[in-house]
Amino acid sequence: MAKPKRVVIMGAGGRDFHNFNVVFRDNPDYEVVAFTSTQIPGIEGRRYPPELAGPLYPSGIPIVPEEELERIVKENNVDLVVLAYSDLLYNAVGRKMSTALGAGASFMILGPNDTMLLSAKPVIAVTAVRTGAGKSSVSREVVRILREKGYRVVPVRHPMAYGNLAEMAVQRFETLEDLDKYKVTIEEREEYEHYIKNGVVVYAGVDYGRILEEAEKEADIILWDGGNNDWPFYKPDYMIVVADAMRPGHEVSSFPGEVNVRMADAVIINKADQASKEAVETIKKNVREVNPRAKISVAVSEVIVDNPDAIRGKKVVVVEDSPTVTHGGSPYGAGYVAAKKYGAEIVDPKPHAKGIIAEMYREYKHMGPVVPSTGYSPEQIRDLEETLNAVPADVIVSGTPISLERIVKVNKPIVQVRYRIKIIEGPSLEELVDEFLERSKDRLRFVMNR
Repeated sequence: MAKPKRVVIMGAGGRDFHNFNVVFRDNPDYEVVAFTSTQIPGIEGRRYPPELAGPLYPSGIPIVPEEELERIVKENNVDLVVLAYSDLLYNAVGRKMSTALGAGASFMILGPNDTMLLSAKPVIAVTAVRTGAGKSSVSREVVRILREKGYRVVPVRHPMAYGNLAEMAVQRFETLEDLDKYKVTIEEREEYEHYIKNGVVVYAGVDYGRILEEAEKEADIILWDGGNNDWPFYKPDYMIVVADAMRPGHEVSSFPGEVNVRMADAVIINKADQASKEAVETIKKNVREVNPRAKISVAVSEVIVDNPDAIRGKKVVVVEDSPTVTHGGSPYGAGYVAAKKYGAEIVDPKPHAKGIIAEMYREYKHMGPVVPSTGYSPEQIRDLEETLNAVPADVIVSGTPISLERIVKVNKPIVQVRYRIKIIEGPSLEELVDEFLERSKDRLRFVMNR
């Protein structure tokens, strides 16, 4: 009997666990010796627990920093390294592949056919070319449109597996208290709160097979709400991909952003008001070259401010959602745009940064004069709080969609900023949703008649 191939899965607390669950967990032909982790500070040093790993792994599986990949491959005679996370440019993918190959292992990326689960309910997916493109505002609108048409829509969010993995195999969020119950991170709150506040139940977790079974019990339609620029875990009947006009070229130079574009039924080029016409035309050209069948729309992200007078002419410190301005590569987000729009004086927070926030500035040098909402642990939340309190400003402008005052105790008032998607060219979101419904009518008829 042949020895099982020894495997390392490279991840960031999301697709890595999904790949393991659907391909490797109960497969005696493979032995997963470790997960590596990156992008998310402070989540390595744990184990994928035996309750989730299955009977082949009674002690679970260690999770170690990606920096140790070469050593792990050599010391454990690893045969295969599997890349299983997103939001990378192609040169970064090449470096990771070369690291694995240079250490002697083969290199693999598991594709959609191996990793997409089939749902008994119709699935519409919203994904992106890069994180921070504005897919959350698109997802919100898709849910609103479908609910107004009388459908029960259940969003399933791409995983953010940063807590106690055994306890978060299947998570159902209906109230803000559920966020406290699961002790979710700031990044998770940024993705769940807007649904909860609109009376929508959202699912997430680690085991997406079990999650799908539960979500299907209370849904006519599943919305796959993508994370970073990953492709869906569930096979979609219709797929909308959001591109960022401020980052032209990434639609054909990012992984797996280009994969999404090639699979898309529709591409929405967002933030056109913040970019040049040339940038928008470049994206259109690139999309047409790799996916001529995709419908293309152009959109703007309208900035909505709760109280514009509270920031007009004031000294402000701006908070943005962390993934957008860190590994997403954007210098700023909605908060900065709103502060500039209303004539605020933006105070540079970098000289006042504490702990993990200061580390973020050193690692992500592209970041503008904004504070990333990094908070994956109580210590990091404390660093965020102390940074905001130390900045000599009158007001905090929050571009993160969460109620920041529920997380940190600050010495300044908080003004909330949100984006709302508005299509200015091409098919509207209503038209795209109608196309999905027409394509899924036979499946929907079966679902609605049960």
